[in-house]
Amino acid sequence: MGVSTTRPEKGIAVLTVDFPPVNALPVQGWYDLADAVRRAGRDPETRCVVLTAAGQGFNAGVDIKELRRDSGHQALLGANRGCAEAFAAVYDCEVPVVAAVGGHCLGGGIGLVGNADAIVAAEDATFGLPELDRGALGAATHLARLVPQHLMRTLYYTSRTATAAELAAHGAVWRVVPRTELMPCALGLAREIAAKDGLLLRLAKAAINGIDPVDVRRSYRFEQGFTFEANLSGVAGRVRATFGASPEEGPR
Repeated sequence: MGVSTTRPEKGIAVLTVDFPPVNALPVQGWYDLADAVRRAGRDPETRCVVLTAAGQGFNAGVDIKELRRDSGHQALLGANRGCAEAFAAVYDCEVPVVAAVGGHCLGGGIGLVGNADAIVAAEDATFGLPELDRGALGAATHLARLVPQHLMRTLYYTSRTATAAELAAHGAVWRVVPRTELMPCALGLAREIAAKDGLLLRLAKAAINGIDPVDVRRSYRFEQGFTFEANLSGVAGRVRATFGASPEEGPR
């Protein structure tokens, strides 16, 4: 359980997240993921990072049970900071990051894939921000990088999810493949990227980030301010107390 790194081919680092049963990450898990991404990106031998997950789904966000066990705000503060660290690590990774997504990609998962450079998805992948059903806010910044503005708002307000095919129709997903072909397809894309000159890839990543019209780090932190307001007002706790009917733990 945790975050592991393997190197199946020259130039490619595969980071696998494994927090059973649904990959809802505890506070430390977000920091561990951030550290793993940064280490992989700093390695001069790495030319592409593939981010994936073991088990039934890619990511279910923050471990809501951990938040419930905390009578104060330390778990919430840790989750918010941990998510911000992990999302920023993916965005700032010195080399391109390919997200290989199977099953549910919710809450914090949207923050990860929204900051990745490319997405390969299994046919069973679903993407969404059920934040309002979990007493939380955030990651609209990243969902807006995957779908058009009005669809982002509709998905956000309703807590509905979109399929991999729907995201592909909007140009957000590179390929949609059967689950058994997810990693071969992601590795194929990573291999094509890793064949380029390593220095040029790093320069290209920095250049593309530099022309991004949205400062994703500042935008996400702005959203998190409203998460604190929701918690201080008591509304987040009231909504979070009703959580538990779904097998998927709540996202952030």
